Amino acid sequence: MELTLLGTGGPEGLPLPDCPCAACAYAVGDQARAATAILVDGALLLDLTPGPAFAAARSGHSLSGVRQVLLSHPHDGPAVEIPAGLPAPARVPDGEELALLTGHRVRALAVDAPGTAYEVTSPDGRRLLYLPPGCSPGASGPSSGRYDLVLLDAVGRPDALARLRAAGSVDGTTDVVAVHIGHAVPPGAELRRRLAALGARAVPDGTSLVVGDCPEVPDVPRRTLVLGGARSGKSAEAERRLAGFPDVLYAATGGTRGGDAEWAQRVSLHRERRPSSWRTVETCDLLPLLADADGPPLLIDCLSLWLTNAMDAVGAWNDDVWANGARRELHDRIAELAAAWRGTRRRVVVAVSNEVGSGVVPGTASGRRFRDELGRLNAAIADESEHVLLVVAGQALALRG
Repeated sequence: MELTLLGTGGPEGLPLPDCPCAACAYAVGDQARAATAILVDGALLLDLTPGPAFAAARSGHSLSGVRQVLLSHPHDGPAVEIPAGLPAPARVPDGEELALLTGHRVRALAVDAPGTAYEVTSPDGRRLLYLPPGCSPGASGPSSGRYDLVLLDAVGRPDALARLRAAGSVDGTTDVVAVHIGHAVPPGAELRRRLAALGARAVPDGTSLVVGDCPEVPDVPRRTLVLGGARSGKSAEAERRLAGFPDVLYAATGGTRGGDAEWAQRVSLHRERRPSSWRTVETCDLLPLLADADGPPLLIDCLSLWLTNAMDAVGAWNDDVWANGARRELHDRIAELAAAWRGTRRRVVVAVSNEVGSGVVPGTASGRRFRDELGRLNAAIADESEHVLLVVAGQALALRG
């Protein structure tokens, strides 16, 4: 089964006319995107883009063989041109199946927003799923079985990808392609980086894909360290990297700090922005979590609070205790954590830490000690990570990977 993506953009396309924003400024050349429309084996057209005949011609295809046109979502705005000879667009009711003369079977699936998802099975049994913009599978979920290729709004609804993974519909060999890429996308290379973290990719308009042939499926980094200063956006970046995975375990190392109302509010805000399927455990005992090979994706936030706890435990704040064994004991604990990070067999692990030492020098020996040891801890974990990011002013810079 061969697909041609006549368009990969949101319903309004990208760039928007007369829009001066950064996303539109970057949307030139192969980054410009028409509204998403998918041509399947030259016979089935999923959604319409303005000027579909010209879009097909630019990709070296014709619409003359199209026998069925299906719409997945309400098409607002001016009526879309329907080229002469093209069948009138239709929508299959949720749960019903349509058999084409070409041997393809199309099943309509309910979604959680206005629209219809389509599951297409080729005559040779290859399966693809196409989700409308801004949609995730509905309460009944996808049908059983793995898909060879999934087309969805990965930028706007990464939780849809998490749901498909939880159902076993997407695995490590499923080709996940982002479509409906609209005005809210991050500009430039940031889009590719975010999609790769989700195990997805974007392709230019006019790209043809063979379902089941997925040599370019991104290899999600197993270990990622996210560094940044206070309020840099490092925690949000770490959470975004795992938004496409179900049942994430969130290891909060900060504790509860009883009686501190401001700290409790910070913790509450962190909890509210996490998906409801995520589970939180408050602990600094990270070694067993990293040793659990069968556990779900793990997010550790953050290593600087883990270090604070470790320094408390060994008495490292006291100069005499530090000089008489605490230094060695703390370094042993850091080495144990780095070894566990290196040896973890969890599929995805993300850790957050503060980047320090770029500003005012602490006024106490214990403060300088913490700064120095956190720098060493960050370096040790970074050395054992496939991907290292530095977040500055909400922008993630790739230091490795």
